[in-house]
Amino acid sequence: MSQGIKTSFFTVLFIFVGLFVYLNITGSIPFSISSIQTNKINLFSVDGTGKAVQAPNIVNLTVGVTKTAPTILQAQEQANSIMDKLIADLKKNGIENKNIKTTNYNIFPDYDYSSPRQNIIGYTVSQNIEIKIKPVDKANKIIDITAADGANIVGQLFFTFDDETKKKLEDKARQEAVKNAKNKAKLMADAAGIRLGKIIDIKESTGVSEPIRILSNGLGGGEVLDKQSTQLPSGENTILINITLYYETK
Repeated sequence: MSQGIKTSFFTVLFIFVGLFVYLNITGSIPFSISSIQTNKINLFSVDGTGKAVQAPNIVNLTVGVTKTAPTILQAQEQANSIMDKLIADLKKNGIENKNIKTTNYNIFPDYDYSSPRQNIIGYTVSQNIEIKIKPVDKANKIIDITAADGANIVGQLFFTFDDETKKKLEDKARQEAVKNAKNKAKLMADAAGIRLGKIIDIKESTGVSEPIRILSNGLGGGEVLDKQSTQLPSGENTILINITLYYETK
């Protein structure tokens, strides 16, 4: 073997031996890899609105009684007497017990503020109930009954839908909103020269237009509203659904 070949052989051998020793001492040769991944999606969003209009089929009415007397017991007896009669008459006229709910019951003292010591001169008891009335045509008669029975708080009244009817109307409005949004998306994309891909997301918001009427606060016990039968036209309620569609663009 020539001297040059021997030198090259021992040089390569020395490098491999040195590398072997280094790996056994350090365990590895340090190096780094940078990985960058991008996934850009261009989005196109459009809103659509749908609505469903129908006459309401439920009335929610709040009525109550407030009585003041020298003692708590006397005030309670007076208020309870009126409320017991009122609830009995509601049931006689087809209002089920599950549709009569107490929403407020208060007892508080009345003070003589003209006296330096502000002495208690009596107590006031008040009770409010919420009545769910169906059909809505019955609401006029129920209001007259509550006033005749001595309710001196006839308050908030609003027309609405039962759960089944509301769901059907929402579904109808939702379908209209999606159709409206798709049509709008096509028109806008065509006008702007955008190619739409698949729908990748959808969002919804709901609104209901329910007329609320404030009848009275402070009727005299036993009075009938306006001295004649109550007439409350129900009109129509509107359910609105707003849909936002999100498209990929090509």
